[in-house]
Amino acid sequence: MTDVMKGDALKKALADWLPGWEVASSGDAIAKSFRFKDFRAAMAFMNDVADDAERLNHHPDWSNSYNTVDIQLTTHDAGGVTERDIELARIIESKASGKQ
Repeated sequence: MTDVMKGDALKKALADWLPGWEVASSGDAIAKSFRFKDFRAAMAFMNDVADDAERLNHHPDWSNSYNTVDIQLTTHDAGGVTERDIELARIIESKASGKQ
């Protein structure tokens, strides 16, 4: 099992690598909303991320409403945020940067 990131270590990881990501109100996930030009762009982004999530066997909790995609990442079997979540969030950031 992977170690859960908490407190200052989690805040530092977000500040250093993941601008705009926040610790979810539950405290056991990280979250960010992404806004795209339209529904089609939002869905293309989700499909693009889905391929990497499947490859990593680490799937986001997410929702879509028109041009907005809300994402939460947590490692359920570890009970919180782990390096796996940070890795997937960094991939998500790189994919979103060219599509927003």
